[in-house]
This record gives sequence, structure tokens and C-alpha cells, in this order.
Amino acid sequence: MERWEGRRSVVNADHSVRGDAATDTGGGAGLTRALLWLVVAVLAVRQVAVVLRQPPGERLLDLETWIGENGVLHVTGSLYDSGRFTGTPFAGLVLKPLTASAQQALGVAWTFGSLLLVVALGLVAARALPAPVGRRTALLAAPVAISLLMLSLPVRNALHLGQTSILPVLLVLLAWFVVREHRAAGVLVGLAAAFQPVLLLFAALLWLTGRRQASVSAGVTFALATAAAWAAAPKDSWTYWVHHLAGAGLGERPDSLANQSLHGALLRLGLEGPVEIALFLVLSAAVVVVGLRRAVRYAQDGQVLLAVAVTGCVVVAVSPTAWQHQLLWVLLAVVGKVGKRASDRLVWPSVVLLVVILPGTMLLPNIEALFPVRDNVLLLVALGAACLAPFVPRTSPYWQHPVPTDYAKPVAARWRRVPLLPFWRRVLTRPNLLLELLLIRVVYDAYAQVRLAARAGRPLAEEHGRQIHAIEQWLHIDIEHWVNHTVVQITWLREFFDYYYSTFHFIVPLTILGVLYARRPADYRWVRSSIGFATLLALVGFWLYPLAPPRLMPGLGFIDTVHGVQDFAKPDYGTLTTVTNQYAAMPSLHFGWSLWCGVVIVMLAPKLWMKALGLLHPLFTIAAIVATANHWVLDAAGGALVVAMGFGLTYLLSGPRQLVTDGEGVGEPARTTSQPAHSDPESDPDPDPESESESESESESESDPGPRPGSDPDLDPEPAVVPEKVGGK
Repeated sequence: MERWEGRRSVVNADHSVRGDAATDTGGGAGLTRALLWLVVAVLAVRQVAVVLRQPPGERLLDLETWIGENGVLHVTGSLYDSGRFTGTPFAGLVLKPLTASAQQALGVAWTFGSLLLVVALGLVAARALPAPVGRRTALLAAPVAISLLMLSLPVRNALHLGQTSILPVLLVLLAWFVVREHRAAGVLVGLAAAFQPVLLLFAALLWLTGRRQASVSAGVTFALATAAAWAAAPKDSWTYWVHHLAGAGLGERPDSLANQSLHGALLRLGLEGPVEIALFLVLSAAVVVVGLRRAVRYAQDGQVLLAVAVTGCVVVAVSPTAWQHQLLWVLLAVVGKVGKRASDRLVWPSVVLLVVILPGTMLLPNIEALFPVRDNVLLLVALGAACLAPFVPRTSPYWQHPVPTDYAKPVAARWRRVPLLPFWRRVLTRPNLLLELLLIRVVYDAYAQVRLAARAGRPLAEEHGRQIHAIEQWLHIDIEHWVNHTVVQITWLREFFDYYYSTFHFIVPLTILGVLYARRPADYRWVRSSIGFATLLALVGFWLYPLAPPRLMPGLGFIDTVHGVQDFAKPDYGTLTTVTNQYAAMPSLHFGWSLWCGVVIVMLAPKLWMKALGLLHPLFTIAAIVATANHWVLDAAGGALVVAMGFGLTYLLSGPRQLVTDGEGVGEPARTTSQPAHSDPESDPDPDPESESESESESESESDPGPRPGSDPDLDPEPAVVPEKVGGK
């Protein structure tokens, strides 16, 4: 099937879920809070600039379609004749008066108004966190929540399109966490359902959690709003509710990647007609039953925000169409706690944040077998939150005090004037495999994007190439031309180096990381951090010093044995530059990564022959990059430099790879284990601000300081390394 992207792509507990934050927070938390609010302001300005800098025909696309000069709300007749309006008739009635506004002023006001709704949504969500809430969390929750909302794909999409999808989410949260009068809360839910009918599931949640008066009020409000729309626009109401089955047939193709509902996923899998509809109804009924039962259980447990998020994820799954701007419910599911161990607590929120902030193409590689997962990743996370994720109840002893993480005893580096980072603690266990693979993929994709963005013009890259060539001539190491032409004349040798250059660059480092992850987890963290630092430093080199490799230097007579002959007479002769940056040559990561592999094998391999074999890889690699004319000799020197700096930075920040023993025998790891908090900091009449931060309800100081959401895993602040034996297994 053709893959179509699309453009969008309990009763009393709910008002007592927030702990009281003391006013004495300490200077550190206050400074952090100020910086986070500054981030919020910067993100808000950036979002406004991104929207308003677009040409009029490319911004607020849906708003333009509705109320623009030729918008459907201006045209007499049915709202749905053009197929461009997908909202309910009630939404049309609400938007109709806006057509009298000046279009340019309305666009600016709409964008600022949408941002204010996002801020309000973040404030409400932050106040709805289940108690007890630690001081630091209470202070930082609001700016963090608003920042994540602004970075999320649903909000960015809604701002770009000029959509109304933020409003129904805010109305539901206000009904649950702000409005105390039940009838008024029901009215808000009913109004939200008038914009998106599937949100009536929240009326069912109100009923099942004992707020039956609010549930009835929601149903009545929805019925009255719908009836008003029928009276004002009977033809449009008939078209929406009957002809299009509550809007199921409106808008873009339902099988597009933008539709992250069960209906869209089944269509993308090739199911059509009555079979697909029957299967969709059966699966939707099962998701509703399971999801609402879980939501009721979490609400009765005092996790009302999680209950609302789970119900919202049910809405996403069972809607006929769930466009990208309607998927904010998935982000709210980040509040759930999963796992008994502190080291596992970051896995669920990290997965949710990555999925909601980054596109699927960045999360999974371009492999056809992974397309069903990549194309439905938001739906899969919504289904996981609604039906599968084992969220920890507040009654569990692990809610505040998960099984603590074991840390190695810190050992200072030789340069004692350079202090080790206090948060860079050496974890003894391996990181979560799912999260590690996901973050490695995300960071590699980000690396590829930055590498590609570090472009430069052909003249500058060639000028740098002439500089490097002249330096090599002065140093008498300009052997590239001789090696290149010698290898070309020996067919088997040329084929060997071509294959080695194209194949082993990724295979060997990934194999080493995989073996260390399985057999030497502490060493894995240390060496993973070192290659991460080296790669980041190489990106700086690509950006500051674009360099044409020998094969792209006209007039020097090099033969490109891997890519074929380049036509230097054409301005775009480097045809591969449309796919990757061919001028990212200094430093050479081909040699840098191979040298890293050799050093790691020499340090960790238990047998002498293994160490010797490990040294062959960088030797073969440097021969391959020179023989194929893909790098200068000095590029390899640059690669060696960034690798040395990568190991050096890791040493300075986390100390030596092998830890000094503390009376535990030679080569045995010295450990210190974080102790769980023995009392609730909120109930302590006079808590110490310094110790309070160590006993957060979120177990922040006990949690595995693994890769933070959206961070570079190669900069993971936990590069633990404790070999079982010195230089051996």
C-alpha cells in the first residue's frame, strides 16, 4: 500500500493531588527555576517567529482555509462541500464570527492566544501531579511542563496549522483539576466533546469515578451544543453526523501517516471494507473497556492526572481520525511511574518524550521491516499507556522509594585540580537496552543531520584541500597519490579496500559496544562516553573546517575507487553531497572510530592475540581511506586527536576506567549504594534544604542518572566502568 505522509501528520482526590511547596527552596533550585522560565520565554518567542515568518499562504493553513478571504466560513452553503473543513458544526458556529476580523491581525492574535493556552495547560498539569510533591518538583514542574508542550509535535503542528486542538485538552484538564463545582466541570467536558465527540469518554470516566452529576452535565451540554448546531445549520449537521459518520470521512486520506488511530493503522496494513471496520470496532471496544478500567483504578489511587492521560490515549486510539495536532494526551502519560528499580524509572518518560517530540523517521532506521512500527509509533505508545504500561500505584512501597541504584566509589583523576562532576556517578549495572538503542539511534540521526548541515561552498572546501596538500608536501607525507594509483593497479587489493571502507566503519564499533554491553556493562558506559565525546568534537571540525577530500580535488589526478568518476566540469559534480556532506573530511571519523576500536580492544581484551588483532583494524582503515582517495593523511591525524580528546574528557569527568579498590581485593569494584529516604520530606517539620534534595518524592537522587530525555546518550552522566579483573575478564 502506498504510504501517504499527510500534513498533520476519584471524587475528592482530584482536587487534593498537589503537595505544599515550602518557601525555602535554596538558591540552586531558584536559579534553576529562573533558567527554565527563560527557556520557556525563548521557546515561545521562537514559536511565534517560526509561524509569523512564513508567507501568508504557508502559515496557519487550516485557519486560512476556514476564515480566510476565500475560506469555507465565508462561503454560503455547506461547510463540508470543499472537503477542507473537518470540525464539528458547533466548531463552525464558534469560528464563524472570526471571519469579520482583519486577517493579518487575527493570525497574530491566534498564535499568541494558542501559546497562552499552552502555558495554561502546562500550569494546570504541573499543579495536578499526584501528592506528595517535593519542593524542587513543585518549583520546576510548571516551566518544564510548558517547555515540553512547546517542543511537542502536536503543539508545533497545531500552531503551524492554526488548529483548535489545544482548547479541548485544556477544557478537560480545567474540569478535572480547577473547577470544583460538579455541574460546571461537566459543562467544560461537554464543550470539549462538542469540538471532538470522542471526548465524551471523559463523561464516562466521570460517571465511573463517582462524579455522576458532572457526567450528566457533560452529556447535557454536549447535546445542547449539538442541537444548537443542528438548528443553525441542519444541512451541515446532517453531513457531519450522518453522511460522514461523525466526521470519520472528512479531511485527508485516513490511511495517511498523520492519522495515528487504530483505523488509520489498519488501513495502512492493507485492510479495507467491512473487514477493516468490524476489526476496528472490536479493537476499539476492547481498548475502551481496558483503558477506562485502568483509568478508574488510577483515579481511585489518587493519580488523577494519569487517569486523564490514560483516557486521552484511549481517545487517540479509538477515534476514526487522530491527527498529529490531536495527540497531546500521549505527552500527559509521561506522569506515570513504571518500574520498581530507580534505574528503570526514566525509561517510560524518555520513550514518551522522544516519541512525542521527534518524528518517527528519527527514532527508527529506514528499514522496511520496521515501517509498521515507525509509521505507528505514536499510536503504539498511546496503546501502551492505555492498556499495557504497568504504572506503579501510590500504595506500592516502590512509589517513593524504588530499589536504589548501585554506584561505584568515586576515584579522582590524576589531575586533582580538575574536580569530577558531582552528578557523574559511576553506575555498576548496564543501562536499559530499549532506551539505549533508542537514544543511540536518535543521537546518530542528529549527528547525521548536523554533519549534513555543516555545508560549505565548493571553493572554500577546495581551498582548504590545497592548504592540507601543501602542508603534507612540506612535511613530506603526501603519499596519497602514490598509494591511490598503486592500489588501483592491483584489482584484488582495490576491491578489498573498497569493501573495507564501505563495510567495517559501523560494524566493528557496534560489535564492540554490543559485546561490552552484554559482558562488561561498567566498561560499556565508559567507552561509550569516550566515543560520544570524540564524535561531538569531530562535528565541530566538520563545521569550522570544511575540506575537500583528495577524490574531489580537481587537477590532482586522484581516482575515486568507491564512488566512481566525478565530472569536475559540472557545478554539482559531487552528486553524493545531496545525501551526505562530502566535505566533512577533517577529522576522519573513519580512522577515528577505528582507532577507538583498537584502543578499547587493547585495553579490555584478555588475550594477547586479541589485542594484536584489534590493532589491525585501524591499520587497515587508514590504508583504506588513503588508497580510495577519501581522506588525506592529516585527516587521520585529526581523527586520532579527537579520539584522544574523547578519552581525555571521559577521564577528567569520571575518573580512571579502573577504580582503586578499598580493601575488597585487587581488581574488585568498590561500591557505595544509595540509601532510600526514611521519611517524607513534606512531613518533616523542619527539613534540611540540603538533605531534602536527596530525598525527593521522585527519588531523583536515587534514580539512575542515565540518559536524560532528549539528551545525547554519548554524554550520559553515568559512564560507570568497573572491570571485573585488571586487564582481564
